[in-house]
Amino acid sequence: MTEQEGVRLQKVLANAGVASRRVSEQYIVEGRVRVNGVVVSELGARIDPGRDLVDVDGTAVQLDTTKRYVVLNKPTGVVSTMKDEHGRPDLRRFTKEWPERLYNVGRLDAETSGLLVLTNDGELAHVLAHPSFGVTKVYIAKVDGRVSPATIAKLTRGIELDDGPIAADKARLLDASSGSSLVELTLHSGRNRIVRRMMAAVGHPVVELVRRQFGPLHLGTLPAGRARELTKVELGALLTLSRRGTDAPPEGGVELPPSEDQETS
Repeated sequence: MTEQEGVRLQKVLANAGVASRRVSEQYIVEGRVRVNGVVVSELGARIDPGRDLVDVDGTAVQLDTTKRYVVLNKPTGVVSTMKDEHGRPDLRRFTKEWPERLYNVGRLDAETSGLLVLTNDGELAHVLAHPSFGVTKVYIAKVDGRVSPATIAKLTRGIELDDGPIAADKARLLDASSGSSLVELTLHSGRNRIVRRMMAAVGHPVVELVRRQFGPLHLGTLPAGRARELTKVELGALLTLSRRGTDAPPEGGVELPPSEDQETS
């Protein structure tokens, strides 16, 4: 790209909704803007919004305004696919508000509720759903029986499953009675139905399960069956997280196939 090609950086930032063009110029002069990891402090700098990666104060900026990012509180009884070949309730009913063709990042099994990300950003979806990237997820499980502190410690020390050992990053007992307990588990594993298998292995089968957090995103007060677009703060945090899995700017558009990830709850 020659000096006269591309788009002025301050215009790109303004178009992306970071700030007005004048304020964006201040950010650049103050050294708060990086392009592909390099600080750019010259107002005449031009970039290619389709290739270059930009961040402000260390938070990634999405330059492509055609990309859509939605968080859904998936209810139970819904399968994590856009079209179920068996005719079961799927995710299409939650995406009618948006004209883009959205796909889910990873899966929750049909009887698990909670946070699911929907997007048409194939690059982000690939990185966040890839098992090796290990995005942290937080679950709240209602389980049979009274869970003891020793069992909580065992979950974090590690247990042996049929497909190998597994340990929770964190485990916390939220409530316990004679009949059931509430356990909070933090995991980065993407293994199939891992929460249910872990709790069954320690003698406390899951009765109800909800995912409350995915990476930097929190379910908050979003009602079951409702979806909303990410805020700019949430999107910046999610993009920043996803870009840690890539060292170079994208070479072009990435087609996002239907998710075939294992159900990770």
